[in-house]
Amino acid sequence: MFAQAFAVSEQHRRVLGVAKDQLERVRPQVWRTDVVGIADFALPSSLPRLHFADLEAGMVHSFLVTHGKGSDSEHDGFLKRFSNEVGSEATSRGAYITYEWYDGKYGASIRLGGLDPDNCNAAQRAVVMHPAWYAAPDMLQKWGKLGRSDGCFAMAPDDFPQALWHLAAGRLLYADKLGLS
Repeated sequence: MFAQAFAVSEQHRRVLGVAKDQLERVRPQVWRTDVVGIADFALPSSLPRLHFADLEAGMVHSFLVTHGKGSDSEHDGFLKRFSNEVGSEATSRGAYITYEWYDGKYGASIRLGGLDPDNCNAAQRAVVMHPAWYAAPDMLQKWGKLGRSDGCFAMAPDDFPQALWHLAAGRLLYADKLGLS
């Protein structure tokens, strides 16, 4: 029996490309460069659109992630607008640095710092990564979409430990409407 070559999908190739490009753009501001998070908000919340790009292994792992209420006032599962304004409850685009874990309203969470003008108010707005019941797959079965956050990157509680282990502590998280699928 011969070993078969591992094939990377076209979507994952694009995710890895964006991860490398964005990492180069902000490299002096991040501490760890092995894994980059890419949130592709061109996709609906019903699809895995948060990608952890492992640049050392050349692999991508994808997860469900919410967007903010202020980004989707119709609550149809599609992000319509980004905002960096305090009180907007919207998701912001741009590069974030992940900081330390802390115990927040939803349990273990990751602080974020905005690195771009489009998300420089992230800390003031308390935009973080956290687990949430409204980001779990059973929401898709019931409603066909995830719930919405106040602008945070909320993941399913069962998936969130992956963010704690692979994306926290000085790594890059980049968010935009990328259309990588």
